[in-house]
Amino acid sequence: MVDDERTRLVNERDLLAERFEEHRTHLKAVAYRMLGSLTEADDAVQEAWLRLARTEAGDIGNLGGWLTTVVGRVCLDMLRSRTQRREDPWESRLPDPIVSGQATDPEHEALIADSVGLALLVVLESLTPPERLAFVLHDMFGMPFDEIAPVIDRTPTAARKLASRARQRVQGAAPEPDPDPVAQRRVVDAFLAAARGGDFDALVAVLDPEVVLRADGGKALPGGMKVLRGIDSVAGQAATFHRMATASTSRPALVNGMAGLVNTVGGALFSVMSFTVSGEKIVAIDILSDPERLAAVDLTGLER
Repeated sequence: MVDDERTRLVNERDLLAERFEEHRTHLKAVAYRMLGSLTEADDAVQEAWLRLARTEAGDIGNLGGWLTTVVGRVCLDMLRSRTQRREDPWESRLPDPIVSGQATDPEHEALIADSVGLALLVVLESLTPPERLAFVLHDMFGMPFDEIAPVIDRTPTAARKLASRARQRVQGAAPEPDPDPVAQRRVVDAFLAAARGGDFDALVAVLDPEVVLRADGGKALPGGMKVLRGIDSVAGQAATFHRMATASTSRPALVNGMAGLVNTVGGALFSVMSFTVSGEKIVAIDILSDPERLAAVDLTGLER
């Protein structure tokens, strides 16, 4: 009888694990949009599994909704903890990039769905944790406010107001990218050609007047992430673009669903660049060149 009971418990746990795995990709997509960190997203998903394993799963009617709510709570706690510590201000870092080729596996597809580019994730970092959760769960994943409200200890009306306020900030700060990936790539190719050729006029021609450049070199660069705004400031880096383009090998890639470049020197990853193209002009350039974080970038999706 003891062995039968043990076998039953093992079978139930295996079945629960299988059901959880059916939701893992979705849960990681939620957590990534909330946190901007793939490592922390994995931690949040793992915590959801641990909480599920300690719960009577038979009492859960909607497992997907329950897990999404749990991940939301975990992410909210992580964002609040991050804000309180302020040991390493998140605004001084770019979110983790997701690099892929034109064809992606289901997990990559879920993570980059709806063109959640680095520029948008940077804007999300400026929201308060409750605003970010309300916006992400409702606007990106369609969760109703009566389900969001308990996660942030608000009424549904208050949750709706938080999402509305976040939406206004996002719409005012995050550029709307051109939907055609071929058109995006054409503009990025023109940028790369201008940089390699040292053609200042051609470089200026593909930049939006309000272009923003963010460069995250990690701890190697004092002051954290460098931000340049406006065509004069960004085009003023023409010599730097030229040196980078001629010293490295650039490979086209999708970075968070946007046209981007993966740059290597001697076969080693040197930087990942993401371009937000709107109105056939580059409105944002995000460059990650932090050696420590580049070492964790998953390039397997680029091989597809």
